Amino acid sequence: MKRRRVEIFSLSFLDVICCGFGAVILFYTIISAQSGIERTRKAEDLSAQVALLEEQVVAGAKNLVLLRNTLRRTDSETVSASSRATRLIEELQARREQSAIYDASTLAKRDRIERLKADVRALDASTRRLEASAKTDTPKAERTGAARATASRRYITGLSLRGKRILVLFDRSASMMDDDLVQVIRLRNSNDAVRRAAPKWQRATDIAGWVVSQLPPGSQFQVYGFNETAGPLLTGTTGQWLSAGDAERRGQVTAAIDAVLPQGGTSLVNALRAARAFVQPPDQIILITDGLPTQGATPPALRRYVGVAERARFFDEAVRGINASIPVDVVLLPMKGDVPAPHRFWGLARATKGSFIMPSKDWP
Repeated sequence: MKRRRVEIFSLSFLDVICCGFGAVILFYTIISAQSGIERTRKAEDLSAQVALLEEQVVAGAKNLVLLRNTLRRTDSETVSASSRATRLIEELQARREQSAIYDASTLAKRDRIERLKADVRALDASTRRLEASAKTDTPKAERTGAARATASRRYITGLSLRGKRILVLFDRSASMMDDDLVQVIRLRNSNDAVRRAAPKWQRATDIAGWVVSQLPPGSQFQVYGFNETAGPLLTGTTGQWLSAGDAERRGQVTAAIDAVLPQGGTSLVNALRAARAFVQPPDQIILITDGLPTQGATPPALRRYVGVAERARFFDEAVRGINASIPVDVVLLPMKGDVPAPHRFWGLARATKGSFIMPSKDWP
C-alpha cells in the first residue's frame, strides 16, 4: 500500500498562522486605539492648560498696565515732592542767610559800639589834655588838636589804615554804577560821560580817593582795579609799590581813579590772584566792591544771568586759600536783593581780622 505524503503547509497550519497574525493585528489595533485616546486626553489637558495660561497672561497684562499707571503717578508725585523739597530747602537757606546777616549786623554793631566807646574815652582824654596844655603851650595844643582830628576821623569811619604796604582793590565792574540791576543795564548802554557821572560810581571813586588821601606817612601803596581782569590803575606799575609820601604819585593815582570807566563783570578770584603776585606781599588789603562776583577766572562764553548760588560758589573759590594773616578791610556798596553778599564779605573780614563797612550814601 502506498504511503500517504505528508504536507507541511496544510490547511490547519495556515489557519493557525492566520489566527495568530490576526490576533497580533487586533492587539496592535487595541493598543493604537488606547494610545489615541490617551493622546486625545492629554491634548485636551494641554489645551485647558494653554487656555488657563492665556487667561493668566491677559490678567498679567492688565496688572502690568495698572502697575505702569501707578508707577507714572508715583514718578509724578516724586517729582512734585522733590520740587517742593527743593523750594523748601531754598527758602530755608535764604532764611538762614538772612538770619546770619542779622547776626553779623548785630555783632558788627556791638563791635562798632565798643570801638566808639573807646574812641570817645580817647577823645575825652585828648580834650582834657588839650584844655590843660592850651593855657601854657600853644604849639603843643595844636599838635593835640591834630591828634584829636585824626581820632575823630577814625571815630566816624571805623577804617584804620595801619599797613606798611597797603593794596586797594577797586571794583570797576558795571554793577558799580547803581544799586538797582535794571538801572545798571540802562546805564551800561549809555555813553562814557553818563556812566562816570552815575551817583554810585561817584561814591565809589570818592571812597577810593579818600583812602589814597589818608595813607599813613612812610607807607607804600598800590591801587588795582578789577572787573573781568585785574591790574594797576596807574599804567606801568604792575607789581610795584608806590610811596605814600610822594604827592605827585598820589595825584597821578587819584587822576587814574577818576578816569576809570565802569564796565564788564566781576572776577574776585583774579583780583586776589593779583594781590598774591607781589614779590613783597601787602600787609593790608582794602577791598571796595558792591557784591558777590559774577564769574570765575575766565568770563563765560555767552552773557547770561548768574544766580545767587553760582555767585556764592565763585566767591568761595576766590577766597579759598587766602592768607589769613593779611587783614582784608571790606567797603561794601551793596546791590538791592544781593542778600548773601554782606554776610560773605563780613565773614572774609572777620577771618582775616579786618573791618567790614557798609557806608551810608554821604560817606566819606
